[in-house]
Amino acid sequence: MSQYYDIGDETLWNPSNGASRLFMSQVDLYQAELGLPSGIGPMDGDECQIDPIVFEEFVDTLLAWHRRTTHRVMIALSEGFVATTLVLAERAGIEVNWQPAGSAEDGALRDVQVPAAPVSSEAAWAAALQHKSRELGRFMPR
Repeated sequence: MSQYYDIGDETLWNPSNGASRLFMSQVDLYQAELGLPSGIGPMDGDECQIDPIVFEEFVDTLLAWHRRTTHRVMIALSEGFVATTLVLAERAGIEVNWQPAGSAEDGALRDVQVPAAPVSSEAAWAAALQHKSRELGRFMPR
């Protein structure tokens, strides 16, 4: 069995039930962490609709949140979800904001761990995450 993540009639992702269940649990977690809806609707009959306008705001906020932390464990825990979300955003035609307001270079770091992970440049951070997302996308069937 599998489930479908759609925008209108276009399927962005068709994962197995297990992968979908894990992803939806993480969606709930990050909606609570960020304090805003994801735009990813409930799973109804093995299908869910994504609201592209709400999803775009969620993706941009998620990236800003991810960029601000230098806590190594939080980075490791969130990186896979962020990369998966970026694949969906790309497939939805959403232009991702790679240099969000309040980025690490603005001094707005949060959840700092001592010793903290080194703060990379915006370009290096974005390039690494884009690469991870592209690689992951190869394993995300439509």
